[in-house]
Amino acid sequence: MSNIKITDPFFAKAIADISANNTLFFTPKQLLYFLDSRLRSKSFSRFSWLFLFVFFNIFTFAFIIGPLIVNFVFILIFFNRSRSSKFNNTIRKANAKNLQIIGLIILVTGILLSLASKSLSLFVIVVIIGMLPIYLGTRQLSRIRFLTQEFLLSQSQVKDWLDRWQQINGSIVKILPSPKQENTPATVNPDVTAYSFDRLVVCDSASITQLLIANNFHFENNCAILSITGYPQSIFDTTMQMLRRNPDLKVYAIHDCNPQGIGLVHNLRTNATWFLNSEIMIIDIGLTPRQIIATKRGMFIQSSPESAQAAKQLPEEIRQSLSAEELTWLESGKFVELESFTPQRIIKVLQKGIASSQNLESDDSSLLLVGDTGNDMYVVQSFG
Repeated sequence: MSNIKITDPFFAKAIADISANNTLFFTPKQLLYFLDSRLRSKSFSRFSWLFLFVFFNIFTFAFIIGPLIVNFVFILIFFNRSRSSKFNNTIRKANAKNLQIIGLIILVTGILLSLASKSLSLFVIVVIIGMLPIYLGTRQLSRIRFLTQEFLLSQSQVKDWLDRWQQINGSIVKILPSPKQENTPATVNPDVTAYSFDRLVVCDSASITQLLIANNFHFENNCAILSITGYPQSIFDTTMQMLRRNPDLKVYAIHDCNPQGIGLVHNLRTNATWFLNSEIMIIDIGLTPRQIIATKRGMFIQSSPESAQAAKQLPEEIRQSLSAEELTWLESGKFVELESFTPQRIIKVLQKGIASSQNLESDDSSLLLVGDTGNDMYVVQSFG
């Protein structure tokens, strides 16, 4: 789909929507995911096939096997579309439901014809053919949220569109550049460094760290924000010194659902740069396979051989904290990136996780205690 064309109003609305009406910063990759999803939905029509289905069945009715061929062709098309990685979950679900609709049409029409003709053989054939798409559609509906997807667009395409848009309409203020490495320590007022933070958010990537900082999450939620890679470098050492002064510090980990991201909490526990031999509380906000398996909302699931290989090499301590179902999910090569979600959703999920950690003893807490190592580690059960 390299020849995809979009209009200026479509692109302008996408920018306004992903930035919550130009109030939130976003990354170029978030825009890629957002445009990809919008273009899939834009090109989909729910019942445009129904006229053709009825027309070809009537047109070929005079031939004995004509309707049979037509029905099998439509069943094959919808079955392939219901599992295609080129479509998102919404479209795949619609195609699975189309299979069920075809099955019902075949059953109702065929049974009426068999009763009118008093043909038992026709009745049996109709029931078999009608139940096939109903079974396939029902089966696909139960599997769709675990299927993987591929991008319709490329990052280079989106960059070209961005460049062209900004040449004509001016700069997009809310889109973030790539995070810059700033190795020179920033000068911090000694009066400020005398204090600490009650909360720390640790991300597995500099891009998500930059996103949260740019959207003033640290100010609005009174917390420090760092990446596991040490971003922002200019204040990393100073911030860590301040954090270690607070024995009641709570750490919130937010990461991609891939082998590297799943290892974030383990890294925090075992790395001397972070919290080795510390009993601080760590709350895993996600993404985790547990959350993806439990959710009914479609996510942009991808897969790669590299991710499958990395999952099989996870340390035993991490593997023990995962269920068999989670390990199977990871070892199949599946992964979900945080940047597949809008800035608004990431911020909302993180705020909800922080709020839930304030009352861990509550029966309606959304946090689950994991492990019995003596170090408190909680996992958020739902990502939004």
